[in-house]
Amino acid sequence: MRKLWLFIGLFLVTILVFAPNAWSKSNTIKIGINAPLTGDIPKVGEGSKFAAQMWLEDLNAAGGLEVGGKKYPVELVIEDNESKAESAVKANTKMITEDEVLVIVGPQASAQAVPAGEVANSWQTPMISPWSTNPSTTADRPYVFRGCFLDPFQGPVLANFITEEFGFKKAAVLYDVASDYPKGLAEYFRKAWEKLHGPGSVVAFESFTTKDPDFSSQLTKIIQSGAQFLFTPQYYNEVALIVQQAHELGWNKPIVGSDSWGSAETVKLCGKDCYGLFFSSHYAAAGAKGATKAFIERYQKKYGYVPDDVAALTWDSLGIMQEAIRSCGKITGNLEKDRKCVRDAVARIKEFKGITGNMTFTEEGDPVKCAVIVRISDTGAFEFYKSVCP
Repeated sequence: MRKLWLFIGLFLVTILVFAPNAWSKSNTIKIGINAPLTGDIPKVGEGSKFAAQMWLEDLNAAGGLEVGGKKYPVELVIEDNESKAESAVKANTKMITEDEVLVIVGPQASAQAVPAGEVANSWQTPMISPWSTNPSTTADRPYVFRGCFLDPFQGPVLANFITEEFGFKKAAVLYDVASDYPKGLAEYFRKAWEKLHGPGSVVAFESFTTKDPDFSSQLTKIIQSGAQFLFTPQYYNEVALIVQQAHELGWNKPIVGSDSWGSAETVKLCGKDCYGLFFSSHYAAAGAKGATKAFIERYQKKYGYVPDDVAALTWDSLGIMQEAIRSCGKITGNLEKDRKCVRDAVARIKEFKGITGNMTFTEEGDPVKCAVIVRISDTGAFEFYKSVCP
């Protein structure tokens, strides 16, 4: 009998020692952030991290994230994917299996979001990519969502805009063949352009490989092709090189970009060479109003520069996950059940009012939302030019 009471006593001591830690662990909502803090596009990761930290500040000020009348503390688990697919996969795996996050925000670029999304879906963990426009990110992955429009929408938007704005009939495209995002968007743009202007209307379709610094050969072919404009769906670190080298070779026609141009670094690196150029995006900072203006002013005051579209989309993506978690009504502490509840709640969202626009989610995980055409002003500001909706 004494041995029995001794065993019971040890058991109770064990509960008292370990139960508080277990309760604390289940009581905290963990949000994973998978971002490129280093590598080729660190400014993209920085914007995501800064927006996430601002979002967390608001929750902390409110005493936590309220679910079913109870407020839960929230913890951000931030992982650097180094702008590499394998690192993004590793980050997702760690956050899901070791950190036990409830949801993941990111990766941003399609090259990392596509493989990382496979991990999230396999582990049935809700993931939302703020910036990945490649269809493969969410295709046949019920646990993966995005906060932006898709390339099958963006390609025709740009083709139609250029046709209506300039009346051009001959296009040139320059893109990175080794990266999912530019490669996919280049193809969608060519398809849309040829639908408008017929086969052969893309008179130059030139490619290069990631980290190539010299585009003179491709640009020479483009100049000799008779193209009336150049479309290049590249990231900020490549845009400056392409635009400046084109001008050095004598190109004086329009160069048009995509949402990957939206980084605060684009004009910083490109300078006056990019003034007057157009690109498609998710929001325009210059002239913003309401909640969008408030976000921009707060971010700029805190971090010293105007937030890019990635930061704004990260803010919206976190807001979407926050709304979904709240709508579950309770946190059970069973990760599998809670993750499933959040996933289903995101799919049911109708008319989420984000700072990058209103959106409704399809069951496939994609938002129905508008695109914005941005003009880079003569002072380097990203000015709203027009809106294009589905």
